[in-house]
Amino acid sequence: MVSKNTIKLIKSLALKKNRIKQNLFLVEGDKNVSEVLVSQFNVENLLATGTFLENNSSLLNKVKLVTEVTKLEIEEASLLKNPQNSIAICKLPKTEDFPEKIESDLCIYLDDIQDPGNLGTIIRICDWFGINQLFCSPKTADFFNPKVIQASMGSFCRVETWYTLFEPVASHARKSGIPILGAFLDGKNIYEQKLPKQALLVLGNEGNGISSAIENKVEQKIRIPEFNHNQASAESLNVSVAAAIICSEFKRQNYFPDYSK
Repeated sequence: MVSKNTIKLIKSLALKKNRIKQNLFLVEGDKNVSEVLVSQFNVENLLATGTFLENNSSLLNKVKLVTEVTKLEIEEASLLKNPQNSIAICKLPKTEDFPEKIESDLCIYLDDIQDPGNLGTIIRICDWFGINQLFCSPKTADFFNPKVIQASMGSFCRVETWYTLFEPVASHARKSGIPILGAFLDGKNIYEQKLPKQALLVLGNEGNGISSAIENKVEQKIRIPEFNHNQASAESLNVSVAAAIICSEFKRQNYFPDYSK
């Protein structure tokens, strides 16, 4: 049975200030919960139906407290509109030391991405394309927002993420001879450019794009060309969609250089 205090705690973890105060974050959705059970994160309390516990019995050895609940209790406690069979309350990890160098052939800096769904999707995109270093500006959505976790579909367990001002990341790039690229509406067509084997890619805020301060440090502006030439068309692409397209072209050029365009 789920206590009223536990339900209250779960609801409170929707807010960052409460996550920090409680030193906890929430993971929902059976895919995400299954992923966190085999990750480096510490699961303090797992609330799950008997069916979920039976199907994942081999993954429960690291869980501090396991509480079997009914589907109705999950629905009462959940933050989701369509909850599944499990909720994990996890301890916030210690902040990782800032990396000494950029190791990925492609890494990303997010300049004030506000929408948690966009951040979670970008984390998932990084995981898909083998990008294991993601840097976020201090004003980017919180990595441990339940909506970010939900949208990442388990990829939050595998993509290392740091919140930092841009200059330390840019400094690492310059020292390593890694060019800094940024996505702009007036950039050069990515399909007509020879993209570098290593790069730091900057993606900007949903409404305002890349800030002028960071724009001044970008060495090459790139864009995804628009193929609809009608007067009435989309003004821009969603930032997570743009991230997927750009990452795909980077990887295509580096892994399939002989493939005809």
